Amino acid sequence: MAPTSETLTAERILEATEEVLRRHGPAKATVVDVARALGVSHGSVYRHFRTKAALREAVTKRWLDRASERLAGIAAGAGAPEDRLRDWLAALFEAKRHKAGDDPELFATYTVLTDENGTVVGDHLADLTGQLTRIIEAGMTSGAFAPADPVTTARAVFQATGRFHDPCYAREWREPGIEEEFTAVVDLLIRGLGASAPRR
Repeated sequence: MAPTSETLTAERILEATEEVLRRHGPAKATVVDVARALGVSHGSVYRHFRTKAALREAVTKRWLDRASERLAGIAAGAGAPEDRLRDWLAALFEAKRHKAGDDPELFATYTVLTDENGTVVGDHLADLTGQLTRIIEAGMTSGAFAPADPVTTARAVFQATGRFHDPCYAREWREPGIEEEFTAVVDLLIRGLGASAPRR
């Protein structure tokens, strides 16, 4: 049964948009295709999203936010900052590998959409580095990490681990030995963060 105007929500439109993108790719997916998938007029979709660009931006944000939510829980969690940092980086790597490996067509589509939506991507990266900053601040407060500027340190950790979360490296994420390489990099970073920390 087609949704009525009362049941047509932004979330349902975004779900349908993702399905249309998966089937048609970003170049051919249109608002009309999304409306057809929902059984409504394209005007109904435009009541929620004023332009095609706004719809594409919203679906990109939704996709990026899925990873951020789980990571935020790790960043805010209890436990030693070293363990939280390791868990956070591992969860980010796993989320990216999952997206790239389980649904490569959709991953390729979102790679195109993220290139179109610089503001959404910038906000996402700021959210991630903000989460990292909170973990690193906790480590500095507890004495596990050496005192430094936590914002600069968080950005450096994020950049240093780029091979394990930047989509341009997606082809390498399934190569043999990648987990060992990830562990070696994270071990090195954690040792470096604690190198000048006061002894407890």
